[in-house]
Amino acid sequence: MKYLDCVEVIVEKDKYAKEGVHKGMQGVIWLEDSIDGAWDVYFSQYGEKPDIAEISIKEEDLKLLPNGMDARVNERIKAEFGE
Repeated sequence: MKYLDCVEVIVEKDKYAKEGVHKGMQGVIWLEDSIDGAWDVYFSQYGEKPDIAEISIKEEDLKLLPNGMDARVNERIKAEFGE
């Protein structure tokens, strides 16, 4: 993985959920390098809505999205969790 790659979270973890990030959400790697096996990932919503989070996610908890991301997926998942 590298800077600006689109990724999806493939696990549900409390430490991510506390920041509003859940399994299936899609984001963009936001720093040039990983730190201790984790990437800084930016999670947005579609249009002018506020961002969800920018948090560190372990590489093994991510999968690469070669065709880009869709922020509408994040909105749908966020709504499922009542956030």
